[in-house]
Amino acid sequence: MTRLAAWLGVALAAVLVFWLLAPVLAPFVIAAVMAYVLHPLVLKLEGVAGGRLPRALAVVLVEALALLALLGLFLLLVPILVREWPLLQQQLPLLLDRLGDAINPLLAQLGLNVSLDLADLKQQLVTYLSANREDWWAPLMSSLKLGGSLALAVAGYAVLVPVALFYMLYDWTRLVNSMLELVPPAWRGRFDDFMRDCDEVLGEYLRGQMLVMLALAVFYSLGLSLFGLDLALPIGVFTGLAVFVPYLGFGLGLVLALLAGLLQLAPSQALLMVAVVYGLGQLIESFVLTPRLVGERIGLHPLAVILALMAFGQVLGFVGVLIALPASAVLLVGLRRLRAQYLQSDLYRKSGSGAVEQGSDQA
Repeated sequence: MTRLAAWLGVALAAVLVFWLLAPVLAPFVIAAVMAYVLHPLVLKLEGVAGGRLPRALAVVLVEALALLALLGLFLLLVPILVREWPLLQQQLPLLLDRLGDAINPLLAQLGLNVSLDLADLKQQLVTYLSANREDWWAPLMSSLKLGGSLALAVAGYAVLVPVALFYMLYDWTRLVNSMLELVPPAWRGRFDDFMRDCDEVLGEYLRGQMLVMLALAVFYSLGLSLFGLDLALPIGVFTGLAVFVPYLGFGLGLVLALLAGLLQLAPSQALLMVAVVYGLGQLIESFVLTPRLVGERIGLHPLAVILALMAFGQVLGFVGVLIALPASAVLLVGLRRLRAQYLQSDLYRKSGSGAVEQGSDQA
């Protein structure tokens, strides 16, 4: 009992330190997750080269490809923002006036003596959109727990993540072996089984999620283009790839499509486009793609997914949202093992047999 209390104390202390240092550790957590995903590619590249390729060069090539892919995803937003931001500043007051003109007659028909006055909201939005970018980026970055200064946060992540990723990829095997040495020898067998289960679950999840992302990127791009949206390709591809972040990626893509549609199409056409394309996309993702391509590889209930996103997001901000599902998959493997041990324990068996004996005595 004393040993168990000691281990629980160590675990709680580690969680407390991790929570207090979350903004500092966030770049290293991102680098560790990327290293776990990219390390098999480094090994495969070395195997294809037949050992003639230095490991440092293999790491640089894999890391460069990964960073270019992430940069390409970010650059998908550039044409959207460059084109739509000036239009949004000009037409948002008109859109609010249309909204008021459409809602006020409905309120009158319902017998409600209420008039929707959007003048104050319109003035605040115009002031907000016309403000200096640093004035509204700073609170946003602070809420994402990426640091108080935008320039410092971006520079820190742009430098720390690639450097940490390089060293983790280069010394991944040695780092893993060093962590394994901390496991007591008596626990080594069970720990290895646990890590193999985690690796299998995470690998299946990542492979399935990649296929889901590619399929949704094609679907959203084609769906938006059928409605004649000029920015169908960048918004569709971004939405499809951003679903890697559950709910947040889908919601951001929906908002971008709605804004682009309102600025280009009639309001009714824009709403119909978003309702049809994103409604069908959510149905296809939930009932076709995810069950078939990801399915029960993780086995998380939708409510558990929402809870994990909220919990990890509260602790680590945006980074927590990114790692919520993989971390939850690892926790799920641990909970399954604890459940299996409990069902095989004397506590469970004796409690059941005791209840049966008590019932037979009463009979």
